[in-house]
Amino acid sequence: MDSKLANTFKADILIVDDTPDNIRFLSSLLLDKGYNVRKSINGQMALTAVKTLQPDLILLDINMSGMNGYEVCERLKEDTETSSVPVIFLSALDDVLDKVKAFQVGGVDYITKPFQIEEVLARIQNQLTIQSLQTQLKNQNSQLQQALGDLKKAQAQLVQKEKMLGLGQLAAGMAHEINNSIGFISGNLDPARKYIQDLLNLVRIYQQEYPKPTLSIQKAIQEIDLDFLNSDIQNLVGSMQTGVERICTMLLALRIFSRLNESDIKAVDIHEGLNSTLLLLQHRLRGEGKRPEIQVIKKYEDLPLVNCYANQLNQAFLNLLNNAIDALELRIGQDFSESSSPTIWISTEFSAWETIIIRIKDNGIGIAEEMRSRLFDPFFTTKPIGQGSGLGLLTTYEIIVEKHKGQLTCHSFPGQGAEFTIEIPVHLVKTT
Repeated sequence: MDSKLANTFKADILIVDDTPDNIRFLSSLLLDKGYNVRKSINGQMALTAVKTLQPDLILLDINMSGMNGYEVCERLKEDTETSSVPVIFLSALDDVLDKVKAFQVGGVDYITKPFQIEEVLARIQNQLTIQSLQTQLKNQNSQLQQALGDLKKAQAQLVQKEKMLGLGQLAAGMAHEINNSIGFISGNLDPARKYIQDLLNLVRIYQQEYPKPTLSIQKAIQEIDLDFLNSDIQNLVGSMQTGVERICTMLLALRIFSRLNESDIKAVDIHEGLNSTLLLLQHRLRGEGKRPEIQVIKKYEDLPLVNCYANQLNQAFLNLLNNAIDALELRIGQDFSESSSPTIWISTEFSAWETIIIRIKDNGIGIAEEMRSRLFDPFFTTKPIGQGSGLGLLTTYEIIVEKHKGQLTCHSFPGQGAEFTIEIPVHLVKTT
């Protein structure tokens, strides 16, 4: 920092010395050079002055009554609010040990008395320049951190966008092909049932008209167990019909979930989206082997249609429900008792502020406090290595907060489960 810059900047300098003549001399010198000057005649006054308004630089005498300069500097450096203020020691002591101690307690420079005016001004300007450069560096680091965070966020958005685009195209293709195949099966089941019934009726007529079949026919009847076949074949066709209906239900849920070929924003039934998402997750909710079934308890209130990006909102539901299931699976086998079982609670309500509130709660392992503040950071995950990308909750946050101008919060404690709360406005205005 040159003298012209120092005059423009008007750096604030605190002089701490219990000798009035020294204070008057330094104060007059610095005021002439355009600096703002404050004065303290002892250590305690200096600490109070620094706390009240931080100076840009402190000129600190060592030998003072009461609290000496070393003690004042130590107190300043121990306080995080004042530790960054540079301290130049002033002293008639010229011993090497005195200078070493001054630097050990946190001083940045040491000027011996009697003062050389040019030396004092040069050392002050030098420290102010260093302080200015450090401030600039700190600001630049902060900007770089912000830029890095924005870059990570943009990268996460691109990764998730490509992922969802691929999944959407895959889902559309699968739904189309499966729907065609199921259509063939479903369309032929009723005629097949009729044909089978006609054949069975014909067999009964043969049995009535020819009550004494030949030995070869009797042997064939025994081998196929005709009576059992006659009674079970309708059950078989009924099971096929049930299977087709379940597949059709899943296809409908997939179509509702993905909202294929629909406009970006439309009025939808939130409960329809939640139910379709749950249906797609049935394979994860069922009990398998020793793992108990995950119960889902729904408490839905009457809601108006919500103007939203339906497919993205369903993606947010999917991410939160998958996280809840993951948390429950980590706890299953550890401390669930007979009186409690793995459970997910889903509730909805319509608030007085024209917003929809959706709560998804589980009684899984919970989330530690130090992790909750980072839940929505790009690529941060609480799951074991290899089991989480760190994009699910970030994507959910962007969908709820940025896309729908809503709120997403999490309340959780280790061992007590977690509850995610979504709040979105009923009416969403599309932004470009």
